[in-house]
Amino acid sequence: MKIGHVHLKISDMEQSAAFYRKYLGMKITERLEDTLVFMSAGEMHHELALQAVGKSAATPNRQDVGLYHVAFEVPDRRALIRTYQRLKADGVAVYPIDHRISWALYFSDPDGNGIEVYWDTRGTEHGVDIWEGIDRPLSENQLRNCSHRGGPEPE
Repeated sequence: MKIGHVHLKISDMEQSAAFYRKYLGMKITERLEDTLVFMSAGEMHHELALQAVGKSAATPNRQDVGLYHVAFEVPDRRALIRTYQRLKADGVAVYPIDHRISWALYFSDPDGNGIEVYWDTRGTEHGVDIWEGIDRPLSENQLRNCSHRGGPEPE
């Protein structure tokens, strides 16, 4: 078994589709009028389904039961950095974290849905194989000044 796609309810179809296109490189593969859009960043028909429920729909509170975030894996550090740079350049609040098994960027889509974009660092010089609940801040300097083997350059 594997996860086939994530279905998110959103308020504004054009705004959300543009967001996922710009920051995650997704393209629309199918559209059902202005109510449902399927998007993909690869060879699948879709990894993401967006359903417009209207601008007056209530946004769940952060403490409500429900989906915490959706995570998308990028193939390498460069892709992670490009995503970070696009988000920062547009003023999107983004929080980089070193999980030690991955470097992750956390941010929200226009409706407040939690998004994680991560690079798997297991098998790199500074990664670990098992997450032990230890997270560290990941600075912009670390993101930019990283050797091609995967870890930060010595200071």
